Amino acid sequence: MKIRIATWNVNSVRLRVPAVERLVDEHNPDVLCLQETKVQDDSFPLKSLKSAGFKHIAISGQKSYNGVAILSRLPLEQVDKKVWCGKQDCRHLSALLPGGIELHNFYVPAGGDIPDPNENDKFAHKLAFMREMADWFGERRRKDNKLVLVGDLNVAPHENDVWSHKQLLKVVSHTPVEVEAMEEMYRSHDWTDAIRHFIPTSEKIYSWWSYRSPNWSKSDKGRRLDHVWVTPALKPALRHAEIVRAARGWDKPSDHVPVIVNLDVPD
Repeated sequence: MKIRIATWNVNSVRLRVPAVERLVDEHNPDVLCLQETKVQDDSFPLKSLKSAGFKHIAISGQKSYNGVAILSRLPLEQVDKKVWCGKQDCRHLSALLPGGIELHNFYVPAGGDIPDPNENDKFAHKLAFMREMADWFGERRRKDNKLVLVGDLNVAPHENDVWSHKQLLKVVSHTPVEVEAMEEMYRSHDWTDAIRHFIPTSEKIYSWWSYRSPNWSKSDKGRRLDHVWVTPALKPALRHAEIVRAARGWDKPSDHVPVIVNLDVPD
């Protein structure tokens, strides 16, 4: 079974419906996981996105903040919304895809501006969220688990996942404490970073560019905050990965761009 999975922080799904339609036309994902949908479930643009080819849609949203969704051409079973850190803030959805693939879509807290959990509750929440993820997946670790974890994880772990390692060491998303928390997540189920599986860490790659930069492409001060990971049982199924950089220059863009991974899973 061939499956093409995309993840995208759309920064308001209602604003980005035309961009989602363009992504479908140009890149044809089978499954599209969205983050920061910023809409309550009863106002989610179901009709438009079903018209784009996604007959199966799972949503978990709230007004103005956070929110995740899974849009799929393939059937979704066992859809679940887990509460993390005791907060009902719509940051996770999971579903079972054909072939026994368990898909997890996450929007990890950004963490605010001050990288000190004692001074910044948002940063403390982010670290607690990541550690809870590591513990949860670690407790469920099995050799035959076919898991795919996608989403805006809000951490750029490698030196070449940011435009300047030295200048961003004290900036939230690239601090050593966040990178270590992400390493704990990697180790929890021996995950493979699908993008870096195909693109070596010696090469700079980004999935986010700030709206504050008027010429994002020329300055190219980006960070790789959006990820796709797979467990060992699915590592041999990886066939291709890409970051759709061009989407940052589309009309009314999100500050993030889609990340896409192709899998070829044995029936």
